[in-house]
Amino acid sequence: MDRDRPIYSMGRAAETIGVTAAFLRSLDGTGLIEPERSAGGHRRYSRHQLDLAARVRTLLDEGFLLAAACRIVTLEDRLEAAHRRIRELGGRITPDQDASIPTQTRRD
Repeated sequence: MDRDRPIYSMGRAAETIGVTAAFLRSLDGTGLIEPERSAGGHRRYSRHQLDLAARVRTLLDEGFLLAAACRIVTLEDRLEAAHRRIRELGGRITPDQDASIPTQTRRD
């Protein structure tokens, strides 16, 4: 399945990730997610967009502000894309280079 193909209607998208349609609409203004529009003007979301929205919802539930949650998700998404590109070019990411692996910031 193409993760970037906009196949989810607003209602189906909200149901799929367990949020309200209002929450998805609120993400339109952040610039994080810009859904495609059907010929009738209805929003259509891709699986990738739903994954980003779900991650924002998780961060909001953890107490982050919307702007901060969107920035975190944007940076995580860009990092993941960079890692994919490195691998496509034949490189590899070592554990100490992988920013998705938390680093210890204090001594035990």
